[in-house]
Amino acid sequence: MYRSGLFFLSSVLALPCGSAQTPTPEKPFIARALTQPGEFTLGIEGPNCDSDGNIFAVNFAKQQTIGKVAPLGKGETFVTLPGKSTGNGIVFDRKGMMFVADYVEHKVWRIDPKTKAMTVFAHEPKMSQPNDLALAPDGTLYASDPDWAASTGRIWKMDTQGKVSLVASDIGTCNGIEVSPGGKWLYVNESVQRNVWKFPIQNNGTLGEKQLIKQFPNFGFDGMRCDLLGNLYITRYGKGTVVIMTPEGRELQEISLPGKKPSNLCFGGPDGKTVYVTEVENTQLLQFRVEVPGLSWMRFQEATRHP
Repeated sequence: MYRSGLFFLSSVLALPCGSAQTPTPEKPFIARALTQPGEFTLGIEGPNCDSDGNIFAVNFAKQQTIGKVAPLGKGETFVTLPGKSTGNGIVFDRKGMMFVADYVEHKVWRIDPKTKAMTVFAHEPKMSQPNDLALAPDGTLYASDPDWAASTGRIWKMDTQGKVSLVASDIGTCNGIEVSPGGKWLYVNESVQRNVWKFPIQNNGTLGEKQLIKQFPNFGFDGMRCDLLGNLYITRYGKGTVVIMTPEGRELQEISLPGKKPSNLCFGGPDGKTVYVTEVENTQLLQFRVEVPGLSWMRFQEATRHP
């Protein structure tokens, strides 16, 4: 957990489950739609929230865009990526900067949400397709890089200056990726092989030997995020659920969704206890409430206290 995470955790878990400004289900683990079907394309992916609770996801209305959806569900085009660039995973750092994986041009974009200025943060032509992104406490970015045709994948590391290095190659079709609350582990799932792995993160940001957490018997995976306790939330593509499990692989709960093809998910809302899911079958954003805030929400809380 982040250095001040333990200090906040007891009070965070006691925060109320609702907000007059955010219409979310009062009971936890009950999913419903946030946006109307068809507002996004079939490429809907990579949701993440800013510190104001807005949800950003790629391919709003048409390909190559990034959509911005207010907590009440009203969406608009935020930016359009240049050239052939098309986004996938999105993360925000502690300063509020947005990073977007561009799976077509093998880039990671850095976008200033205030000015909408876009710069290429990292570029590696050897990538198959940078897919999902995860952020470590020190600002290091990790990207999953699946090769769907070969059923293999790699993991790339980007330091705070955008320098790219390969940190894992002996894996399957890696998709969802996340760093543990304490920054000690990198979690990666494989969509085709249905494995969930963890890699120890070394002091220099490289990865140690992978360890299998759990293998599922059916359905694929896509996005994956942690809550403050380190539990993993994983979308089950084709099954239409989000499974919650401990870092050791024990399943805690599975949430049914209105749609069989959830791609990615993120935490947001006024207290970090709303999970937003991009769903491909109905091309819309879904939402449900949980009992533990997400790790990304804590990042914004710490940024406020330690700018």
